[in-house]
Amino acid sequence: MNKNKNKTLRQLFSSGELSRSVGAHDGLGAKLIGESGFEAVWASGLEISASYGVPDANILTMTQFLSKAYEMNQATTLPIIADCDTGFGNVNNAIYMMEQYESHGISGICIEDKKFPKVNSFIEGRQDLADINEFSGKIRAVTDAKKDKNIVLIARVEALIAGWGMEEALKRSYAYEEAGADAILIHSKKKEPSEIIDFVKIFRKKSKTPLVVVPTTYVNFSETEIKKLGINHVIYANQLVRSRVNSQRNVLGILNKHRKLSSIENKITPLKDILKICGLYELNNNENTYNSNKFSNTRVIIPAAGTPDVHVKKEISKEPTAFIELHNNKTLIDINLNTLKSLNLNNISIITGYKNNAFKKIECEKIFNKNFKKSNQTDSIMLGLDSKSEQNLVIFSDIFFERDIIDKLLKSKNDITFVISEINKENNNDNLTDRIIAKNKPFKDGRYLTNHKTNEIIEITKNIKKGVNFEFSGVFLLNKNGSNIFQKAYFKLKKKKKKCDFISLINHIIKNKLSKIYAIETYGGWVEIKNKKNLLVAKNHIERYFG
Repeated sequence: MNKNKNKTLRQLFSSGELSRSVGAHDGLGAKLIGESGFEAVWASGLEISASYGVPDANILTMTQFLSKAYEMNQATTLPIIADCDTGFGNVNNAIYMMEQYESHGISGICIEDKKFPKVNSFIEGRQDLADINEFSGKIRAVTDAKKDKNIVLIARVEALIAGWGMEEALKRSYAYEEAGADAILIHSKKKEPSEIIDFVKIFRKKSKTPLVVVPTTYVNFSETEIKKLGINHVIYANQLVRSRVNSQRNVLGILNKHRKLSSIENKITPLKDILKICGLYELNNNENTYNSNKFSNTRVIIPAAGTPDVHVKKEISKEPTAFIELHNNKTLIDINLNTLKSLNLNNISIITGYKNNAFKKIECEKIFNKNFKKSNQTDSIMLGLDSKSEQNLVIFSDIFFERDIIDKLLKSKNDITFVISEINKENNNDNLTDRIIAKNKPFKDGRYLTNHKTNEIIEITKNIKKGVNFEFSGVFLLNKNGSNIFQKAYFKLKKKKKKCDFISLINHIIKNKLSKIYAIETYGGWVEIKNKKNLLVAKNHIERYFG
């Protein structure tokens, strides 16, 4: 999870496009930022300090700031960029800071070149800057302390804030870039962006290093202008906490004046919205699910009959992909079966074919697809499908999945439910990925799995085409009615001698409006093993998952 976020942030800064983060001070704010469509969360020093009711002047400890950044990280799928002031002290403090923030899953670190203790940049008076060589050394130390090189280190230049001028700002920026900073944040407190524009034009003559701005005071500087200038990231640093103050003052004033809740009810968010954002309804779903016998009456089908793709054989193994060793002598199928059984899913059938004898030691029902050389994945699924079971859960045999994915999927009340992830651009060149065109764009609402937000699948395809916005994870659920729909569609296509491979069958169901196909969006938590790179990702993922 965390490494995925780190990589996401790194890609945002290197894409050449303008990305945006918004300042927050708690988990709820982080959720709302994701829900609103921004790309990252800024764990704002000012907002966090204000939430404690203290000045933004290094009053709080590193532990207090880290606790808030971690809270936000746990609440959202977006990467977190942490405002770490001066690094909380000297070079040793900064090294410790990097170690702690990385271990808590924070994807970006921003440190500024002021002396410790600092004061907020918008306060008149003392703005003492650190020695340029001293701060460069701090950047080198923090860079060396990173274990994951995808973590983005932003060096914040305060020369313009301190009144030291353009030449000093440029000198410091080049020095920090050379010391290892991944991006330069150039800060200004003027009410118009003239000195930012001048700085960027001069800086860009020598450097392509990503640039970051914080337009708190020069509010008319639009994203269109920012992007055109060649700036890579914009931080809206403190607007959430400021919006909170006015709103709460207004509500409190009205309530104090009228002394009854009806006077403010239409001015505040409905209680049900807060309960929904924070996931209370999911708890009810859990109770309904686990208090029923649905799990014990769920059939699990793992189609593993097919011959591995030629590229998979060449890069990984000629054995069935299910038998790739991933962790402590455990194979993919071992790990997946253990996960399923931990959910009390014991009615499991593996459909075998290619190298059928390899599956003999696996302790579950095996169904041999004698026509595996000529048949497709759907044929194998049909061999295992049980129309009498309350649910049929289908899991492709080359997929590693985390327990949470199955846990959430089994709560679906829809006839047919897929698990999908936002499209991974690294898969653009392969022909193995099942791509999805979904009704709604990826919804980053602050959850690892967003099953309370339903999406609808419009088409499934192997092609890269307009509208593709998700990938199919290789995991889907059919309830009793969905199983009947799936079977009837299969037999109808067979009877008419039409293509009935998995993609054709699903698109037939959608096109003929036999059933809507819904989807749970997930951010990570699964890996399809189809090449050496995916195998390494899966091994690393499992290492973190199991410890």
